Amino acid sequence: MESVVALFREPQQAQGALQALQQRGFDRDHLGFALTDVVAEDDIAQQTGVSPEAGAPGGSGSVIKGALLGILGGLALTVPVWLILIVYPVTRIYQEGGLFGVLFGVLGGAGLGGLFGALAGSDHGDYVKLLRRMGVPAAQAEKFYQGLRGGHVMVIARDPNGARTDEALSLMRKFGAVKLDDVVGGGQLQSERTGNNGH
Repeated sequence: MESVVALFREPQQAQGALQALQQRGFDRDHLGFALTDVVAEDDIAQQTGVSPEAGAPGGSGSVIKGALLGILGGLALTVPVWLILIVYPVTRIYQEGGLFGVLFGVLGGAGLGGLFGALAGSDHGDYVKLLRRMGVPAAQAEKFYQGLRGGHVMVIARDPNGARTDEALSLMRKFGAVKLDDVVGGGQLQSERTGNNGH
């Protein structure tokens, strides 16, 4: 399956492109879009009948990152207290307890951080990973994601047999797909045709 990905400055442009693609016979199940404005996202979904893209699950990377941040947070909260217990002669008898406090801080921080990482990964998804699975090169996937975070609307058209990708690309450009260099500085046309082995 081949896919065409494009960024639009305005939700109305993306909505127009999605409607035009459907009028040309593209199945709504093969279309998708994403943006950070949930109100505009709901509006486009209602007007076009196309479901928003959720992004790929964050996976173990989000859990590991969350756990590491949790460990750092646990250390930041407990090590200063332990050092104070060591420095002052009166409190030295509590230094072993302080060491256990550091240990529990690290374990608790890792557990909570990992949990929040897992939740963040599954809730928000990973658009870079989604685009990479569709065959978008890593550098371009990052630029698409930067554009998305910068307020642009991403539209995806999947073509099961690859025969109509040029038509989808042309339609998206007609409705105002912007260039990557206009979004994040340097790059190719914002609407790109990509190969895909996963869908």
